[in-house]
Amino acid sequence: MTRNIDLALATYLPRKPIPGFGVLDISITNVRARLGDIDIYMHVNNSKYLAMMDAARSNMIADMGGMKTLNTLGWYPVVAASSVKYRASLRLGQKAHIETRVVGWDQRICYVSQVIKRDDVVYTEAWIAARFLARKGPKPSPAQVLEALGSTMDSPPLADDMRLWADAAGVLFREKN
Repeated sequence: MTRNIDLALATYLPRKPIPGFGVLDISITNVRARLGDIDIYMHVNNSKYLAMMDAARSNMIADMGGMKTLNTLGWYPVVAASSVKYRASLRLGQKAHIETRVVGWDQRICYVSQVIKRDDVVYTEAWIAARFLARKGPKPSPAQVLEALGSTMDSPPLADDMRLWADAAGVLFREKN
C-alpha cells in the first residue's frame, strides 16, 4: 500500500525539475526497503521492486519538469511489457537507488531501462515498454509527449537486444499493411 502512495506522490506532488535534465539523461531515485516490502523469506518481494520502479519513472518525468504538464493534459504512463532480472536481494532497512533512463521510442512505445543498485552492486535490472494513455481523447504518441515536454528530438536507434526483446514481447511497432 505505501508504494502506491509513493507513486501517487511522485505523480501528483512531483519533485522539483532538474535544470537542463534531458529525455536521455539518467534519473536517480533513492529507496529503502520497508517492512511492507519484505516477504516471508525476509527480503524484498519481487513485486515491490516493480512498484519502486513505477515511482522512479514518474520521478524521471518530474526531473524533466513534465509531471504537471502531463497531469494537466490528462496523459499518464503505463507499462505495456516488462522483463526483470533479480540478481541480489534487498533486506529490511537497506538503502538503494534506482537509475532510470529512456533508451528510445517508436510511434507507440517508450523503451526504458531501470537498474536498482546498492553500493554499486546491481540488485535488479528491468526493461520496460511504456506507453501513454489519455483520460480523454486519443492516446498520445511518445513524440507528442516529448513535444508537450518541450523536446522534438528523434529517438536514438534501439540496441539490437532491446529491439529483439520488444519484438518477442509483441510491443515493437510495425507499420500496418
